[in-house]
Amino acid sequence: MNAPLTIALDAMGGDQAPKMVVRGANIAKERHPNVHFLLFGDQEKLERLVKRRRRLRKHVTICHAEQVVASDAKPAAALRGGRDTSMRRAIDAVAKGEAAGVVSAGNTGALMAMAKLVLKTLPGIDRPAITAFFPTLLGESVMLDLGANIDCDPNNLVEFALMGQLFSRTVLGLVEPTVGLLNV
Repeated sequence: MNAPLTIALDAMGGDQAPKMVVRGANIAKERHPNVHFLLFGDQEKLERLVKRRRRLRKHVTICHAEQVVASDAKPAAALRGGRDTSMRRAIDAVAKGEAAGVVSAGNTGALMAMAKLVLKTLPGIDRPAITAFFPTLLGESVMLDLGANIDCDPNNLVEFALMGQLFSRTVLGLVEPTVGLLNV
């Protein structure tokens, strides 16, 4: 059996967190038995929620974080005062090699700013891109950026295309993924 894939979750980010985050982790565990979660957030609340999920209990490590990035916080303010937030601690877990990736439904601007500061970008890539899967008739489709940046130049679009192609090859196993541009 393969070693478990460890994912860091900002359990306090997003609407109805942490309840919905723990529920989502439970669904992910059902679909992907080889995953382990690091849940970052209010330890007491998380322990109560995880306790109810028998399947999830043995596959979660709860990591207490004192603070939460507010949904209306400016990215610069989140960077300055957010070292002990659930979001920052989850990102730090990836930087330290404790997790393979991070998931947060929290403040998007703060997430992008913290991720760029802590994790950096690949050489030649100016900005990170939010990635999402969409089901299609031919299987999964990957979309990047999704309107997070309203001021992209042609170079940014090429970078997004390259990252999407690499992601599709690596994660989805596609040999020759196609790339397209969708504009708003």
